Amino acid sequence: MTTENARKSAKEVDLPIPLRQNVQEAVRRYLEDMGHSQPECLYLTLMAEVEPPLIEEVLRYTQGNQSRTARILGMTRNTLRSKLHRYDIPVGNGKY
Repeated sequence: MTTENARKSAKEVDLPIPLRQNVQEAVRRYLEDMGHSQPECLYLTLMAEVEPPLIEEVLRYTQGNQSRTARILGMTRNTLRSKLHRYDIPVGNGKY
């Protein structure tokens, strides 16, 4: 799923307001904590912080079923497996 498609999907789906507010507040605090420093690669930094726990929680929700996890996250199973490897997220052996 491209970033543009993800934006369209997010607009089409009514996300729970508390989740959106929590994200906005976290980003606001992060930027405030930076003071006068100019953030670089903020999007990539946030994705690296948000994506691993998102994947882990959906894996937990699906009881480790990678196909269902990938489908829920809107990505292919191969993309999910790549991200599991990239973020060193263990799977199997009853982990989830």
